[in-house]
Amino acid sequence: MADAFTLQDWFEKKLEHYAGNLRRSAVALAQDWRKDPTLQKLEAMMIVMDEHDLLLVSGSGEVIDPDEDVVAIGSGGNFAQAAAIAMLRHAPDMTPADIAKEAVNIAGNIDIFTNHNVIVESF
Repeated sequence: MADAFTLQDWFEKKLEHYAGNLRRSAVALAQDWRKDPTLQKLEAMMIVMDEHDLLLVSGSGEVIDPDEDVVAIGSGGNFAQAAAIAMLRHAPDMTPADIAKEAVNIAGNIDIFTNHNVIVESF
């Protein structure tokens, strides 16, 4: 969990430095993550989004722009992703935060390593 908070802090600094440009900030974070000895030790992935972009940032320096408008990580990620895609297609009135929470709750009912404690951070 501490790894995730460290990454969030680094990413927020990149967003400030690049005036809110999400894509540029994600690429800069991935570059730092790959090169910085402190960040290299972090075992985490990060999903970032704004009104234009949805990206997955990994510690190997990858910034992935998904084919669908949904991305998920973790042991229950595939279940959550499938649930979120279904909600996007059949419940267009749901907010992104509501879709994320409900998708993880559904995954938690299927995957024993996924719990129902969902926190959606917005900044």
